[in-house]
Amino acid sequence: MNQQIELIIQKSQQNLQSHNAKSLFQNLIQSDQYVGELYSINYETARVQIHDHERQKVGGIPSLSFLIATRINPDSDDIDFKTEDASIILLRVMDAAQLPNSAEAERIRVETAQRVSGETDKHWDQEAMDAKTRVYLGFAGVQCRIIGTFYLEAQDDSNPESLLSLKFGSDISNYYPNRGLKVYKPNDKALETIVNYTDPTTLQDHQEQYHSTARVKLGYIRYASTNRKYQKVDDVSVHIYPADLLAQKSALFGMTRTGKSNTTKIIAKAVYELRHPNLANSDDQPLRIGQIIFDPNGEYANENVQDKDRKDNPNALKNVWKINPQMQEEHKKDEVVTYGIMKHPDDPDRQLMLINFYDEAMLQTGKDLINLTLADQSAQYFKNFCQVSFEKPEKSSFENEGEYYSELTRYTRRVLVYRTILHKAGFEPPVTLKNANLKAGNKSLFSKKLLEKMQSVEDKDKRKEGLVKAAAETLSKPSVRWDSLHATFEGLFYFLQTDEYNTFNTDYIRDSTTGEGWADADLERLLEMFKYSKGTNLIGKLTVQHSNSANTDFAEDIYEDLVKGKLVIVDQSSGEPEINQEAADRIMWTIFRKNQTLFREGKKPTDILIYIEEAHNLLPSGSDLDLKNVWVRTAKEGAKYRLGIVYATQEVSSIQKNILKNTANWFIGHLNNTDETKELKKFYDFEDFEKSIRRAQDKGFLRVKTLSNYFVIPVQVKKFDVTE
Repeated sequence: MNQQIELIIQKSQQNLQSHNAKSLFQNLIQSDQYVGELYSINYETARVQIHDHERQKVGGIPSLSFLIATRINPDSDDIDFKTEDASIILLRVMDAAQLPNSAEAERIRVETAQRVSGETDKHWDQEAMDAKTRVYLGFAGVQCRIIGTFYLEAQDDSNPESLLSLKFGSDISNYYPNRGLKVYKPNDKALETIVNYTDPTTLQDHQEQYHSTARVKLGYIRYASTNRKYQKVDDVSVHIYPADLLAQKSALFGMTRTGKSNTTKIIAKAVYELRHPNLANSDDQPLRIGQIIFDPNGEYANENVQDKDRKDNPNALKNVWKINPQMQEEHKKDEVVTYGIMKHPDDPDRQLMLINFYDEAMLQTGKDLINLTLADQSAQYFKNFCQVSFEKPEKSSFENEGEYYSELTRYTRRVLVYRTILHKAGFEPPVTLKNANLKAGNKSLFSKKLLEKMQSVEDKDKRKEGLVKAAAETLSKPSVRWDSLHATFEGLFYFLQTDEYNTFNTDYIRDSTTGEGWADADLERLLEMFKYSKGTNLIGKLTVQHSNSANTDFAEDIYEDLVKGKLVIVDQSSGEPEINQEAADRIMWTIFRKNQTLFREGKKPTDILIYIEEAHNLLPSGSDLDLKNVWVRTAKEGAKYRLGIVYATQEVSSIQKNILKNTANWFIGHLNNTDETKELKKFYDFEDFEKSIRRAQDKGFLRVKTLSNYFVIPVQVKKFDVTE
């Protein structure tokens, strides 16, 4: 009796799993979608025989379309998912294949066509061919590439009643050349399951790492440029997981006007939507990801020209905050912020990327920008000036208090001279520094003995002598106007070359506890700039990056915005290209170093996604891997610091090969030459699409491979709209 009960239970469990298997397989296999027979197979390719009747019934077999081959009867109630035949081989149609009778069939077609030659109202397959021959010649071969295998596995091997899961492997584990397989064209629902398949373990990783398994619609399946409705696949949605983009490299390639920018907007919106899972009726936890877009053409920060008459322009990415109908206008600054070198008439809330060159906290930042501007100057005084840095002495670093105050005085003196250089170059001082202070605490920066020696100078060059003596008069005051110091510091520079100074300095060194001279090397380098007008003229080019009211560093502000999960758009469409480049470099170094510091301290860095338009201008090409370049460092090391990169450009070959090899997500539009498509076909299964990518020029027609996908999918990307 017990044995009978066990058999009944076992049979019941088998029936339960058979029913589960039938349900899963019927999602992929439909009997009315039958197209033909698989007659030849190996581990990489398969050949299918298809008759014209079945081809027409299913709406045609487009090149690069998906087919499935199987021995499963989807209507059977007795499916054992553990058997070898309980699987589905996924195929991609590549081209026609010759049948053994192809030569004979072609001869018959030619002879039949000759019978109606010249008769425009007749077709040779109708009037000149009998029905039996027409049926016989209706068979044709199709060459396919094997993409992989769908099969079933129990979700819990220890539970006989466990539900089954659909699994996919990117190959076939075995084949029998003399065993036939039925071939079907997936209908729209089956095709949507196939192209959006994601392994459950991947979703589990997303859930554990980001508490989110959200996906968003990228577009629709599209096999070819000729995209006719009767093929019944034009409304099959293709989705991507925004989590695939985080801490990964993603590439968008394609010629100009092929849809790269539109795709970038959709990707950015997808990541932004992770903070509003309630809008998608999802139970995921809100996830705020900081995103920064370097926008060389202003197409993300500004409304498009063709839509400028529309008050609510859906094509402006900066309006993405409007996807939340409860979001008020005054709260948009907490979601999206735009930065730029210059103001924009349609963007009153834009943050200007300016720093206060006078502010002590930004003193070295401004100096670094000046150093970049002067980097290509060959004159020695420029090189000397660029060596000067401003690091305020810390009291804790000195054992002797007197040495600390001595070094602090030297530092204060250098800062005074440097700020005077800024003023001479045209930088407006802040209100708090309306006049120059010549004292450090209660003590003058220029001693009475020094000034007396300056007053005693005699020189054959009476101009220099006059400058030195006038300088002594000015430096004796507690504070003066900045413009009065221009000639004063030129005079001080000349004084340092005189015998009077040498005498003074000898006595100074003798009485000093440190044994150092009065004028350190950095002070002399700064004073030398007053001798040449070219120096301050070149530095003056950077006045466009100066604001006398700025009290924070915009690079630091941007990083804080990203930490808060904002979408930051840096408009680089105005201003000098060199200045925009310098600003972008500074922003990237700030992001890289701060996340690097968190990583080294054992903390989890903030996830940040970086979008690089015109990437060939920033990322290295060929064998160029200069690790002093922040973009190279970010491309190579960014993943461990949780920095994801989405880079867009026209040419695959313009990006360094090691970066390409480590790119996880690919969005490929039209490329017009074999050099680029040959480079592309080295990756994943893009070789299948080489001719299509070169031929089809349709805007938004992309071939997509993401981290969660096992194979490339041809997609017509939908048009970006914040209202959808």
